[in-house]
Amino acid sequence: MGKRVSAVATRTGDDGTTGLGNNTRVSKNSGRPHAMGDVDELNSHIGLLLCEPLPEDVRALLTDIQDQLFNLGGELSIPGFALLKDEALAQLDEALAHYNKTLPRLEEFILPAGTRAACQAHVARTVARRAERAVVALQESEDMRPAPRQYLNRLSDLLFVLSRVLNRMDDGTEVYWQSEKLKRSQQDGAS
Repeated sequence: MGKRVSAVATRTGDDGTTGLGNNTRVSKNSGRPHAMGDVDELNSHIGLLLCEPLPEDVRALLTDIQDQLFNLGGELSIPGFALLKDEALAQLDEALAHYNKTLPRLEEFILPAGTRAACQAHVARTVARRAERAVVALQESEDMRPAPRQYLNRLSDLLFVLSRVLNRMDDGTEVYWQSEKLKRSQQDGAS
């Protein structure tokens, strides 16, 4: 593969526009750059999650997800082009099924808390949801394949499930939300 970037500081964006992969320029404040930026941020948060101690299967999955997010970003940068393959979505579905069956059924809402790795997975999950909203907004104004939206939706679900898996490593536990009603009933029961 040849070199793709010959200069980083091109100054071509100084006017508030950015170049797309089809050699057109658009405002940096338009929908496509917003979606591309959110996907890039998501990829960076997954990179930060990969700095944590993780099971090797989770590490391999997240590393592949980073490659797929780069494909998704490339697809967003070239209107009408498809880079994200159907296999990428199937991989997320398989991972969701695999990790979900290792977890007990949720009885209550959990908080984005616990271990550093679980918390970082939660941060990545929230960024995935924002990226999904940006892609949905873009799809409302432009004709696009559903695959990018579907991938981000499944990925946010998977990151939630992985946060639960990571919180349970080394005998850790999840942190449950306690509503005011539940807190009052517990206080009344203790009196």
